[in-house]
Amino acid sequence: MNILDHASYSATDVTIESRTPLFRGFIQVEKVSLKHRLFHRKDYSSLIQRELVHRPEAAGVLLYSDQQQRFALIEQFRVGAVNDPVSPWQLEVIAGVLDGDESPESCIRRESLEESGCEITELKHLFSFYPSAGACSEFFHLYVADVHLPEDGGIFGMPDEGENIQLHLFDYSQLEALFHNGRLRNAPVIMALQWLAQHIQQR
Repeated sequence: MNILDHASYSATDVTIESRTPLFRGFIQVEKVSLKHRLFHRKDYSSLIQRELVHRPEAAGVLLYSDQQQRFALIEQFRVGAVNDPVSPWQLEVIAGVLDGDESPESCIRRESLEESGCEITELKHLFSFYPSAGACSEFFHLYVADVHLPEDGGIFGMPDEGENIQLHLFDYSQLEALFHNGRLRNAPVIMALQWLAQHIQQR
């Protein structure tokens, strides 16, 4: 089997013995007891128990403008970073969770209007990935979009959903500094800006 094209095993090589709900709130947590195939062997692992955090499928987008030579990031408080030694206010790409059977593209267009006021016409898909598959089921779709950016940032978000979001606009010339000043602390924004750096070089 070519590992470049296929994983070594599939979901059929996992045996779920039990799933026990532990918590249901903004997120859900369950305890999963399972066994899985072992590499280069026909038998399975001993019984393993893991806590699994369930989060809805999500999507995010980096807004940029080649014409204006600028890109946009948002800043907001994140409880997951409450113990961060620098700040729990994180720089991020615009993102949100999919609503029911909503498509990632529809989610992104809605979130872009809510969090930046920018309307998106064309989207480019970069990656779909698990941000933290060791303990969390969240699946994230990352996109970029060339849009017309506003001249200034501002405060956005849905207050009734507890959102208080600051939109920041950056010049392309500031991109390198962002990679080295420690302000990028989450995977989607780092991945998106790495794509932007390559995009700028190839223009």
